Amino acid sequence: MSRSMPAAGPEPLPVALLLPGQGAQHPGMATGLYGHDEAFTGAADEVFAALGADGGRVRDDWLGDRPRVPVDHVTRSQILLFTIDYALGRTVESWGVRPAGLLGHSVGEMAGAVLAGVFAVADAARLMWDRVTRLAEGPAGGMVAVAAAPDALAPYLRGGVVVGAHNAPRQTVLAGPEPQLGEVTSLLREQGMVCRTVPASTPFHSPVLAPLAARAEPAFATVRARPPALPLISGYTAAPLTADQAADPAWWSSHPAAPVRFWPALDHLLRGPGRQLVECGPGRGLTAIARRHPAVLAGRSRVLPLLPAGPADQAEARDCLAAARSVLDPAAA
Repeated sequence: MSRSMPAAGPEPLPVALLLPGQGAQHPGMATGLYGHDEAFTGAADEVFAALGADGGRVRDDWLGDRPRVPVDHVTRSQILLFTIDYALGRTVESWGVRPAGLLGHSVGEMAGAVLAGVFAVADAARLMWDRVTRLAEGPAGGMVAVAAAPDALAPYLRGGVVVGAHNAPRQTVLAGPEPQLGEVTSLLREQGMVCRTVPASTPFHSPVLAPLAARAEPAFATVRARPPALPLISGYTAAPLTADQAADPAWWSSHPAAPVRFWPALDHLLRGPGRQLVECGPGRGLTAIARRHPAVLAGRSRVLPLLPAGPADQAEARDCLAAARSVLDPAAA
């Protein structure tokens, strides 16, 4: 049986985890939980151990004040987001909560796949490392968030710049190579559109990454993939992950070059009964998006972040997690 948050009405709200992806990373994210929370630390160490010496270097850069590789580099942002999303998911489970749904954004879908039982964590960690080391060879590029709908941006896209993510009705992320991305961004600003650079040195979810992404397919073919044991809404199809998709190496390897459809996926997740959404990763970006959804605005569903909105001291991260636990696990309050 799932443990759920008590709702205002007679029925409890099933818990669904939102797992953030590229752009949510920041220096020191969740470091206050490592060595403090047993479930979080144990889960993070599973990932680092699976990567051997590389995992030790990633951990040292994450915890250290002077990382050798910056957190926005593809070999740090992606693997650390996967690690923290997964570790927080296991932390929530340690409170007696069985998620009734999972929705990952970008790399968050890989963490969701592990939590749903599709991949063993050690296999997924090695697949992630294989992926990011390949993507590190990719072309220079980036991502830009624009306060506009995808259709409104279409006339301005050129030079390999594409819609990389549809996050909300008027929140779109563009991705592409440089200098073309910068040129398109300047054009949009001239049109009065608000643009914000997303922390990324790689044009994630852009077709320019397709050749590199495809090279990861053989690695995915070597690991066992199971049908999801928990409902996993794919941020790429805005529908539940099927057993056929879970078993398809080409499906998983394509993700870095495929557009994210987070808002349609969230809409699918929030159809029907209400949900207690829990942002299970760094920052509160998905919390902010979910709060705009009609189901949340109407009070049928609620949103709860586990961590501070951005860089914070270690005590604040621990306090945020404790506050969330008091909501999800009243016995611990």
